[in-house]
Amino acid sequence: MNVLLFLIPTALFLGALGLAAFLWSLKSGQYSDLDGAAWRALNDDEDDKPL
Repeated sequence: MNVLLFLIPTALFLGALGLAAFLWSLKSGQYSDLDGAAWRALNDDEDDKPL
């Protein structure tokens, strides 16, 4: 039972840390161009091919 006194605050802290990281990534624009990365992966330019 004593281990719960350690695990519950640790889990709450890690959850808050993950939420803060997610909110930071939203604020910094990480999710602003979701389609651009998909189209760049499918782009077949001759300039990008190795010799």
